[in-house]
Amino acid sequence: MTSVLCQRHFVQGCFLSILVFTTAVMTGCVPRDNVDAQPSTTSSEAAVVADDEISIPADATTAEAKTDSKKKLKILGPTAIPSVVWMLDPTDIADSAAADAAGMKPYTEAISSSDVTFDMVPIPGGKFTMGSPAGEKDRNDDEGPQHEVEIEPFWMGKCEVTWNEYELYGMGLDLYRREMEKTQPTDYDKLADAIARPTKPYSDMSFGMGQSGYPAICMTQLAARMYCKWLSAKTGRYYRLPTEAEWEYACRAGTKTAYSFGDGTDDLDDYAWHFENSDDGYHKVGKKKPNPWGLYDMHGNAYEWVIDQYVADGYKKYAGKTVKNPFVPTTTEYPRVARGGCWDDDPDKLRSAARIGSSSSWKSEDPQLPKSIWYNTEPWCAGIRVVRPLRTPTAAEAKQYEPNSATVEEYKEAQAGKT
Repeated sequence: MTSVLCQRHFVQGCFLSILVFTTAVMTGCVPRDNVDAQPSTTSSEAAVVADDEISIPADATTAEAKTDSKKKLKILGPTAIPSVVWMLDPTDIADSAAADAAGMKPYTEAISSSDVTFDMVPIPGGKFTMGSPAGEKDRNDDEGPQHEVEIEPFWMGKCEVTWNEYELYGMGLDLYRREMEKTQPTDYDKLADAIARPTKPYSDMSFGMGQSGYPAICMTQLAARMYCKWLSAKTGRYYRLPTEAEWEYACRAGTKTAYSFGDGTDDLDDYAWHFENSDDGYHKVGKKKPNPWGLYDMHGNAYEWVIDQYVADGYKKYAGKTVKNPFVPTTTEYPRVARGGCWDDDPDKLRSAARIGSSSSWKSEDPQLPKSIWYNTEPWCAGIRVVRPLRTPTAAEAKQYEPNSATVEEYKEAQAGKT
């Protein structure tokens, strides 16, 4: 254990000395996780701590080994290496640590070097039936067959990520604030500053529907993943997008009905913003009733990215089985899964089991060629809700959830070097 800790601290030190190179090198990377299996629930603390391209021996103490490792870190930067390798110790937030599921409590995260906070809700681990029964009204074929899923405990954002949170990253507002106030960056800031950021948007991505307190929308899944990576750097706690299974488990909150409040839509207006009551726009988060586990806007308001590739018949392989922590790694840009329905949808799209896959049409209004890797252009496009697993993943596990370096050059070439 001592050698592993020393190794991690060595890696962190390398990062803090080469951050000036990183953003320019890594901007434009895209996730394509070439992994077939779901993350293992157990893993030895092996010598390989990051990407395939950066294998650092646990006893990397010689000058030659350190020099070689530092060169690789300079090339890859924190963007393409699992966050758990380089995260600093967590910032001091009350109730944010727990030894086990029984000790998990709600907590309020504070994004360092800002006055922005958001709330996290503990989600107990357990089993549930994923998908919809054959007789559910408005059911789609991609929601079955139903199958049993076991989920590990995690925290989840009480609300969708707002523009107040996202623009610290997406618009670089944390950087501007420090520059204006002439504040020296902390080590957390230095790491976060080195994460690849979106280029500036070419139009108002809120579409005039409101910003402060409203859900951030229209980022690609890549941008959503990068936001989570940036958030991990700023807090020292491991944040990511939920898997599709985690999302549905949290949405259902122990229920088996079409919605977390029942099978009918008589009470839908109490819980969700949708086509009939939204007045053609999204609304501030947390203004409707929460589901039984205290999560707001799981039905409607904004679609929410999950981390999985969309496979229409993907549930077939789980039929008759109990599967633990299922996850479909991304291998192509389209389609990827978004959940929850949005303010512009009819009620059937807001059901707990309803799924949608992204497509290139989500960028149809982008005037650029090639299209931006950071933005979608339809006002109903997906936003973000973060999760934080109780059990911090190993580097090998985290690699499957995060952008990795294997396709960086290939993707930049496909984009003609444009980000």
